Amino acid sequence: MGRFEELQQKLADKTARVGVIGLGYVGLPLAVETIKGGYTVVGIDLDPRKVESLKAGVSYVQDISDETLRECLATDRFFPTTDYAAIAELDAISICVPTPLSPNQDPDTSYITHVVNQLKIHMKQGMLITLESTTYPGTTEELIQWEIEKLGFQAGVDFFLCYSPERVDPGNRKFNTHNTPKVIGGTTQRCIDLGMALYGNLVQAVIPVSSPKVAEMSKLLENTFRSVNIAFMNEMALMCDKMGINVWEVIKAASTKPFGYMPFYPGPGIGGHCIPLDPMYLSWKAKGFRFHSKFIDIAQSINDSMPDYVLHKTVQVLNLYAKSINSSKILILGMAYKPDVDDLRESPGLEIYELYKKNGASVDYYDPYAKHFVNKAGESVHSIAYDLERFRTYDCMVLITNHGSFDYRELADLGVAVIDTRNAFEGVEGSHIYKIGMAVSIPQKKEVVSLLA
Repeated sequence: MGRFEELQQKLADKTARVGVIGLGYVGLPLAVETIKGGYTVVGIDLDPRKVESLKAGVSYVQDISDETLRECLATDRFFPTTDYAAIAELDAISICVPTPLSPNQDPDTSYITHVVNQLKIHMKQGMLITLESTTYPGTTEELIQWEIEKLGFQAGVDFFLCYSPERVDPGNRKFNTHNTPKVIGGTTQRCIDLGMALYGNLVQAVIPVSSPKVAEMSKLLENTFRSVNIAFMNEMALMCDKMGINVWEVIKAASTKPFGYMPFYPGPGIGGHCIPLDPMYLSWKAKGFRFHSKFIDIAQSINDSMPDYVLHKTVQVLNLYAKSINSSKILILGMAYKPDVDDLRESPGLEIYELYKKNGASVDYYDPYAKHFVNKAGESVHSIAYDLERFRTYDCMVLITNHGSFDYRELADLGVAVIDTRNAFEGVEGSHIYKIGMAVSIPQKKEVVSLLA
C-alpha cells in the first residue's frame, strides 16, 4: 500500500492523528470540529498560557464555550502542547497561524516560515499539510512546497499539500466552522483528494478548486470585495455629510430594491483579522506582476481616513456646546472591532482613542466584552464599569461598536451629546444625537440659550 492509499485509509477509519498549529480564533474551532469528526487532535501553540488554559478546560475563544472544550477533553482525543516535536506522530496538520502586516504594510509570513522550519525537522513522509492562514497567491507553493521539496520529498508522492482558506466570522451565531462551506485547493489531484477526505468529515460542504493559488485568491477576493464596498459607502457618508443628506435613510431606501443592490454600511473604519489586511496582501503580490490595483489603494485610503473623520465630527459637535476637544471628557462606547465579540484586532476604536488623547481629551471607554487593551504608550487601559451616573458627567459619548447589549434609549436619555458611527440609535429621538454621514446641526434653541445664559 502506497503513502496515498495508507493515509486515505487512516482518514476514512478515523485512525489518523491530526495536528492543528495555532490555537486562536481559527485554530481552536477547527480543532474542536476535528475532534467532533472522530479524530485524535494534537493542538500546538507557542503560548504556554493558552495551552495550560485549554488543559484546564477554560476557553479563551468566545465561540468555544468551556463546556464544549471540556467535552473535547473528555474524549481523551485532544492534546494541547507547545512542543513541535509532536509533529513526528501526526498524519495530517492544519496550519492556522497569524499573517499580519509589517509596519510598511507588507505581508509578514514569519509565523508560516517558523512552522515550516519545524516541519522540516519533525515531519514524516506521507503527511497531509493544509495551510489555512490568509496570505497572498503562491504562498503555499513558495513557502511550503518548495522548502520541503529541498529535503528530497515530492509533493503528491511523499507528502500532500493543500490550501484551504479560513472563513471564521467571530461572534456569528448563524455560520460557524462546521456549516461554512470550505474551499480547498491542492498541488496535485491526490492532494485535493486527501484534503477532501479530511475536511469532508469536519464540515458540511467542501468545494474543491484546481490549485492552491485559486483557493488563496478566493479568500482575498472575498474580503477585498467587502473592503471596496465599505469604502464606497464611507465615501458616500462623507458626501452626504457635505450635502446635508442622511446617508442612513438613503441606504434604507436603496435597500428596498429586490435586485441589483446589496447593502453595505459606513462606519468609523475597518477592523478585524481579515478586511484591513487581506486587500494589502493582494495589492502587494500584484505589484510583483507590475500591476497596481487602484481600487484597493483608494479603498484602503478611504477606510483609513474614517477615524480622522470621526475626530472631526467630534470637534464639530463639541463646538456646538461651546467646548473644545482639549480637556473635554469623552466616553467611547464599544472598543471591539465588531458587535458582541471581544476581538480588538485592528479595531478603529483604538486609533480613535489615540486621536482623542493626542488632541488633549480625557478619554475612557466602556465595552462589556473587550475589557482592556494596551495603548501606544504601552499603558494598560481598562473598560470602566457600566454606570449611568458616571456616564452623565462626560461631554460626549462616541458609539464605535454597536453591541447588542447596549440599551440605546437609556443611554440617549442621559442627555449627553452622542456621536453615533453605526446608526445604532436609529429610532431614538434626540437633537443631541449626531451621526456620521449627516451634517451636524445646531441644537434646539432652548439648549443654545441655556449654554449662553
